[in-house]
Amino acid sequence: MVAHMTQSHPRISKAVIPAAGLGTRFLPATKATPKEMLPVVDKPAIQYVVEEAVAAGLDDVLMVTGRNKRPLEDHFDRNYELESALEKKGDVDRLAKVRQSSDLATMHYVRQGDPKGLGHAVLCAAPHVGQEPFAVLLGDDLIDPRDPLLKRMIEVQEQHGGSVVALMEVAPEQIHLYGCAAVEGTGEADVVKVTGLVEKPDRADAPSSYAIIGRYVLGPSIFGILRTTEPGRGGEIQLTDALQQLAADEKVGGPVHGVVFKGRRYDTGDRGDYLRAIVRLACEREDLGPDFRSWLRSYVTEEL
Repeated sequence: MVAHMTQSHPRISKAVIPAAGLGTRFLPATKATPKEMLPVVDKPAIQYVVEEAVAAGLDDVLMVTGRNKRPLEDHFDRNYELESALEKKGDVDRLAKVRQSSDLATMHYVRQGDPKGLGHAVLCAAPHVGQEPFAVLLGDDLIDPRDPLLKRMIEVQEQHGGSVVALMEVAPEQIHLYGCAAVEGTGEADVVKVTGLVEKPDRADAPSSYAIIGRYVLGPSIFGILRTTEPGRGGEIQLTDALQQLAADEKVGGPVHGVVFKGRRYDTGDRGDYLRAIVRLACEREDLGPDFRSWLRSYVTEEL
C-alpha cells in the first residue's frame, strides 16, 4: 500500500553536499584550488549543485568540507570590496552575478576531518540534519535544470517514506564504476523499488544495469546504520552498504526506492567528461552558443 504524506514525513528543506575530496584526478589544478571550484563555463561546478538544491525547494545547505576548502566558503559569502568596486563602475550585470551566489541559500559548513568515505561524510551531517529526511547531492554530477530530478525524488520520498536514490541505465562495461541496484517494478514508469545494492560490482556480478548517480533523498534512520557500518570497498564507509541494509529490512527505516533518470547529466569528475560538459553547456547558452557552435563546427571540420 502506498503511504501518503503525513506528519511523519516532514517537508524536506535541508541539502547536504559532500565536498571534502582531494580532486587528485585534476592535479596540478587542484593542488591549491578545490576541485569543486573549477569553472564549468563561467561558474564553479559547486554553484550549479547549490542552484539545483534551491530549485528543488531546499533552502538550507550544509557543505561537508576538508582542508584547503576555504574558497568554497568565500564563494558563497559576500565580497564587499568587489561589490563596491562594481557599484562604483555601474556594472549592474556583473554585480548581480557576484551577489547571486551569496543570496542562493542559507549555507553551513562542517569539516569531515579524516576522509573515511561518502558514508562518513553523510554521517558528519547528523547534528545539523537531526530527525528529518534530507537530500545529498554529489558535486561530480551536474543535472540539467530542465530535468528536475531532485524535485521528483523528493515527491517520491514524501509519498513512500524511507529513502530514494537516483538511478540511470549504463552500458554493462561501465557498471563497475558505480553502485548498482537490484530492482522491482512499481506502478509508476520512472519509479522502482530497490531490493539490493552493491558497490562497484564486476560486470558478471551486477544485478542490473541500473547505476546509482549522485543524488539521494535519505531518511534520518540512515545515521544509525552508518554509525555501525564497517569500512567496505576501498577501506571506506560506503553509503551504498548502509542503503543495502535499509533495502534488506524495511523495518529499520522504511523502503528504498529509485527514480530512473533519463535526462541530461554532466559528469565533471573525469577530465574528459569535464571537458565535454563544458562544451555541451557552452553550446546551449544563448549568449555564447551561436558563436561557439560556429567555431566548433569549423574546428572539427579542419581537424577531420
